[in-house]
Amino acid sequence: MLTASAAIALYICATLFQALQLRKHPNLKLSSLQLIAAPALALHGYTSAHWIFSDAGLDFGLLPMTSAIIFTINLIVLLSSLRKPVHSLFLILFPLAALILALTLLIGSSAPLRETVSLPIGAHIFFSIVAYSLLTIAAFQAIFIALQNWRLRHRHLGSWLQIVPPLQTMEALLFEVLWAGFGLLTLSLITGFLFFEDFFAQHLIHKTVFTLLAWLFYGILLWGRHIKGWRGNTAIRWTLVGFSAMVLGYWGSKFVLEVMLH
Repeated sequence: MLTASAAIALYICATLFQALQLRKHPNLKLSSLQLIAAPALALHGYTSAHWIFSDAGLDFGLLPMTSAIIFTINLIVLLSSLRKPVHSLFLILFPLAALILALTLLIGSSAPLRETVSLPIGAHIFFSIVAYSLLTIAAFQAIFIALQNWRLRHRHLGSWLQIVPPLQTMEALLFEVLWAGFGLLTLSLITGFLFFEDFFAQHLIHKTVFTLLAWLFYGILLWGRHIKGWRGNTAIRWTLVGFSAMVLGYWGSKFVLEVMLH
């Protein structure tokens, strides 16, 4: 598809532009990067919508849905970058988006198509996509904080500390994203329990168990932050453990059903 290829090319251009700019000078021309990223996201969004809402039916397969989630992640980070210093995440997100688009373009989907979904199920899917997107952003943010901590501890400073925001700002942003993602994950679970009648028949038990574990891990982390002031490595570990459970629940179950058992 031409739009997917164009989005891939723009994502690669944005990545190269950001990398070259940061190599020359830590103060990135963010407006120029946003001008390249905006059409990439527009094309990505159009392509993902075309893959999911196909002429043959609704495709909720592994790669089309992953493409939609990556699009949502990039959109949230791009809009957030207008007010908050989160643009360092683009160094991971743009190449990842290009990779997912390329894989979807080359491999496609083997999931069974649906004719339609009810409004409640649509709401559950929406809450899930945005929750997964926010919690993925939190995981990448935690990785950046871990790397920042490591470089400070080992005095490998260089230009890295000029590229990323101060550690305190990074942690504050992490918990803002975690609270929003946790709230939406809660809504996703509630709508799932209300509107899916048979978890076993619909092959949802694996996803449900791991999603509940992820919800529990994130809940413990946010409780620890609020009550005990958890931060640093403790916050990083709980964030990544919760994300790992979420990955096993959603992407793991889809991979098993659509690839291994197909």
